[in-house]
Amino acid sequence: MDIQLNYIEKGEGEPLILLHGNGENCEYFSNQIEYFSEKYRVIALDTRGHGKSPRGECSFTIRRFAEDLRDFMDEKGIEKAHILGFSDGANIALRFALKYPERADKLVLNGANLFPAGVKASVQLPITLGYKFASLFASKNENAGKSAEMLGLMVNDPNIAPEELRSIKNPALVIAGTNDMIKDSHTRLIHKNLPNSELAIIAGDHFIASKNPDSFNRRVAAFLEK
Repeated sequence: MDIQLNYIEKGEGEPLILLHGNGENCEYFSNQIEYFSEKYRVIALDTRGHGKSPRGECSFTIRRFAEDLRDFMDEKGIEKAHILGFSDGANIALRFALKYPERADKLVLNGANLFPAGVKASVQLPITLGYKFASLFASKNENAGKSAEMLGLMVNDPNIAPEELRSIKNPALVIAGTNDMIKDSHTRLIHKNLPNSELAIIAGDHFIASKNPDSFNRRVAAFLEK
């Protein structure tokens, strides 16, 4: 790995890795770190170019972030871990499980999407326009370049075909909010194609882990403890 990822670690037991969403950092999971560290070795990462993790020179893609996760686990001597991913973090978890199924234990996929059309148009359209606008000025302005790169993750990634998911045999919890920015039909499509998955819809929007942590944590804990 060309960089060192920043992370928060707390607790002992089976490793549980937390992966935040686009433009966020590991502190998004403050309610989960406290709760799950009572039973697990919780490790919340800052993805490449997010939070306190440097950008590095490698590509800025969901696939690259999945490789970074593997490198991080190798570095820490973690053979296998439960992975809880939110939004882009859930997409990283899917890419990781597709390539390294033996390194993942249980998967918690909160607000994942396989391709941009899985996101409601009211949310995706401004993202796409913002990406096009930022891309125009990316070569002339550093902030525009960073913005284009970050928005590009939601315009060009993760590009997973539903049928690809059928190879993932890991137990998975597909979890979303009742008023999520991910289309309900898309969340159900992911669940339908993951052969060993459960579906949970929790009251709230896309950010249920931070806004409705009690319901979210209880449901995830029940799944992990099975």
